Amino acid sequence: MTADAVGGIWHYAMTLAGGLRGHGIETTLAVMGPSPSPEQRAAAQSEGIDLREAPFRLEWMDEADEDVERAGGWLLGLERELGPDLVHVNGFAHAAQPYSSPCIVAAHSCIASWWAAAKTGPLPAVWDRYIARARAGIAAADLVVAPTHAYLRELQSLYGRRERVRVIHNGRDPHRYAPDFKQPFILAAGRIWDEAKNLAALDRVAPRLPWPVMVVGQAVSPDGRARGCANMRALGPLPADELGEVMARAAIFASPARYEPFGLAALEAAMSGCALVLSDIPTFRELWHDAALFVTPDDDTDLAHALRMLCNNRDLLHAIAKSGWARARRYSAARMVEAYLEAYGDLLYRADHALVAQEPAGLSN
Repeated sequence: MTADAVGGIWHYAMTLAGGLRGHGIETTLAVMGPSPSPEQRAAAQSEGIDLREAPFRLEWMDEADEDVERAGGWLLGLERELGPDLVHVNGFAHAAQPYSSPCIVAAHSCIASWWAAAKTGPLPAVWDRYIARARAGIAAADLVVAPTHAYLRELQSLYGRRERVRVIHNGRDPHRYAPDFKQPFILAAGRIWDEAKNLAALDRVAPRLPWPVMVVGQAVSPDGRARGCANMRALGPLPADELGEVMARAAIFASPARYEPFGLAALEAAMSGCALVLSDIPTFRELWHDAALFVTPDDDTDLAHALRMLCNNRDLLHAIAKSGWARARRYSAARMVEAYLEAYGDLLYRADHALVAQEPAGLSN
């Protein structure tokens, strides 16, 4: 399974690999990009995950062409060494490698859909190679999985329709998240440098709110660009356990994102008993349609009004938090793992039958 240590894909991959281990399935995690932290390495070791690392630039990074090619060779070498039953690519480009095993693409986000949400105008030509590689990877994959129906529709509109697709919601372990004594503050979590997270909107409205706003996340992008906060209290990136402790105390979780194919942080916050204030985008509507307050992503007045309403109305705050907590139970790690086991099984079944069909007469028995 490919992964990176930059954001949500790491937590997704760790949750899935740990759950698969409970079903007797061993996972090698091929991590590219920035190196995992000591805490991340320790977490992988505790889950019995075989961690392999290579510092290749990720496919969505600037000037990644040469590294993407080299990483493809590295992954083929790992496949020859390990002989896996299945290759699971958390991305696009590397699904186009000539693997011997069936290959699944789990699509978490892409530059084209991110650009459409975060920027204006057409995607610059500098990304043509990325788009071509993504299209080739999707076409080569034996199965494409998306975390929401809304994001799957977007993928198909960008890269063409595929017959073998599935929607498998991401999941987290509800036993790792629980409400604590709630305190009057608003929490946000995400990459502060990422325009699509739109955390700058929350920073702008923070002075208008009766409660303080805290934000957890990386302010410096992998290519060195930084974005600070003027009005929110920035806690920096936190290990998962520490973030869970902050979520357990936060009364409200806010995400005014313009783009979020799923949103693990919102799920973790709901499991922690936070009332959700989310941007009104198709993916959030699909997942939380009657369990959150929704706001227009680029309307600061709407965002400030929704947050003030929850701060000043304890009954509404508790009702939204209770609805979110109940909805979050649908998106458990166990359900995600079961859904992937079914997808893997179907994929391997098709591969076995295709192999038998290709054998000369008399050999299939």
